[in-house]
Amino acid sequence: MLFTRLLAAASLSAALFTSTLAQGQEAANGPIAGLGPTGPVTKVQGNFKFLEGPAADGAGNLVFTDIPENKIHKLDAAGKITVFRDGSNHTNGTMFNANGELYGCEMDGRIVAMNAKGEVVRVISDGYEGKRYNAPNDLVIDAHGGVYFTDPHFRAPEPLPQGKTAVYYASADGKVARLVDDLKAPNGVILSPDEKTLYVIPSQQAEMMAYDVTSPGKLGPGRVFCTLQQPARKQGTGGDGLTVDVKGNLYITSGLGLQVYDPAGKLLGIIKVPEQPANCTFGGPENKTLFATCRTSLYSVPMEIAGHVFAKAK
Repeated sequence: MLFTRLLAAASLSAALFTSTLAQGQEAANGPIAGLGPTGPVTKVQGNFKFLEGPAADGAGNLVFTDIPENKIHKLDAAGKITVFRDGSNHTNGTMFNANGELYGCEMDGRIVAMNAKGEVVRVISDGYEGKRYNAPNDLVIDAHGGVYFTDPHFRAPEPLPQGKTAVYYASADGKVARLVDDLKAPNGVILSPDEKTLYVIPSQQAEMMAYDVTSPGKLGPGRVFCTLQQPARKQGTGGDGLTVDVKGNLYITSGLGLQVYDPAGKLLGIIKVPEQPANCTFGGPENKTLFATCRTSLYSVPMEIAGHVFAKAK
């Protein structure tokens, strides 16, 4: 099994696990009760440039992106890493849809769908009101086949093609709506398991945002979901990517590691990794391996709880 091979390959100290019972309370060593980790953090492979966009296909494979190298890689169930797509237009966030296609945020200005060979089979959206996007960053696919995605300024041309950073929704029939445009750097995005809440993770503020989903592609007013713990002597640092487990707990990547919050916004703990994480997702056997893309390396973390699966195969 992949997990067994990875553990045999490389292990790091279990002291990398940190949990807290409540925001501001002193941290204690050990796993987060009921969640994990259940074993050490493992370095799957290093020597990349800057990793992002992990996504599991439910069949034992994981894809992840290397933005500066302009590639998407695939880790198969046997532990082998190969190039899934070369010349990815600087793809960042990814997610598989119900039909096994891989949706990707091309930072060069598009949201696309790829087949199992890594070939672009269609463009989901390449602009809004006649202008290209700034640099699409992260996405989540809902049960209706629509896509919520963020469009911040990272890697974008100047002046910004859209004139502002925003969060959009592209419906299954191709209609696009701008939903949020008052955040400086909307980065990670995900839905709650019941898809009644959209979480948006800005990278240039400590306050993480949540929005009630009143209907597909329509949101209520934003509210602060939680305020991230800050590294020593820093203020106002935000998150990057994130994932969610079957109970609705959020795992937000930050300068301190993966900060874990329950659905009420209470800090449950921080899972520390050797490099600063950019994004994360669940995969592996029973969907209980937490994979984190951390700058130059991919890491895996065995968990007690499983990750939630969006856009399940029909």
